Amino acid sequence: MSTQTAPVGARPSVKELEDLAFELREKLLHLCGTYEGAVHIGGDLSSADILTALFSYGMKVDPSDIANPGRDRFVLSKGHAAVCMYIAMAIRGFFSYDEIVATYGQLDSAYGMHPCKVQLPGVECSSGSLGHGLPIAVGMAMGARHRGDDHRVFCLLGDGETGEGSVWEAVMAARSNELGNVVAFVDRNRQLMTSFAEERIVFEPYPDKWRAFDWNVIEIDGHDMSQLVGAIDALPAADSNRPTVVICETVKGKGVDFMEHNLAWHAGSLGAADLERAMAALQASRKKETF
Repeated sequence: MSTQTAPVGARPSVKELEDLAFELREKLLHLCGTYEGAVHIGGDLSSADILTALFSYGMKVDPSDIANPGRDRFVLSKGHAAVCMYIAMAIRGFFSYDEIVATYGQLDSAYGMHPCKVQLPGVECSSGSLGHGLPIAVGMAMGARHRGDDHRVFCLLGDGETGEGSVWEAVMAARSNELGNVVAFVDRNRQLMTSFAEERIVFEPYPDKWRAFDWNVIEIDGHDMSQLVGAIDALPAADSNRPTVVICETVKGKGVDFMEHNLAWHAGSLGAADLERAMAALQASRKKETF
């Protein structure tokens, strides 16, 4: 599987981004089929398009200069989607996909089930305990404002973790401090680990909850790359006074029909037969989207 890496400063087209997202899903399934333990495959697949759009189009980052103070920051609040982030970063040129496959989940590996900034240069924040990512992102954004920096801080949350009170404290703090440099993306796949979201927590009317805190709210199909690009292009300037949330309607397990909307595939592993079946399903899904 070849890796298509956009040169620094270049912005790929929607079609190129769609190809990269498909490549990410292929590589994700391949890793899941070679690793003996469980991978959080369902939520990885639902966030694949979002992470592709951010790392290969939206964020101001340079894999060859990861300490550049002017870079945008990214916080993966849904830390269990680490594999998807690793592969999105590998496609962008941060590190080798083959290294991820060879070492994932092993003792002392830089590629753990949840990301660790100490182990893996280029990762801005260690995460995994849900509800913590947005508060950290707000702190980063506040620090940037105090220093006079003009970069953005992006944060990807799962919708399930927005049942945590710490998320809403951060939402209120970001608006109170006029942090227009904060951009939250929500992977709204409407599933938790063992149930569908609305069976446990009443989220709806979900966008209105963010509006009640006076955030700039953008609602899109999180699997439509043209909408993802449009949302990124429409972001207010980083020095504006209202933070933005992009609520992405997604499907858990997207692209593999027997995983879509299936609670059993929150996490799992693929044997040889399952991997072949999943790859065939992904190819069929891609063909359907192309025609």
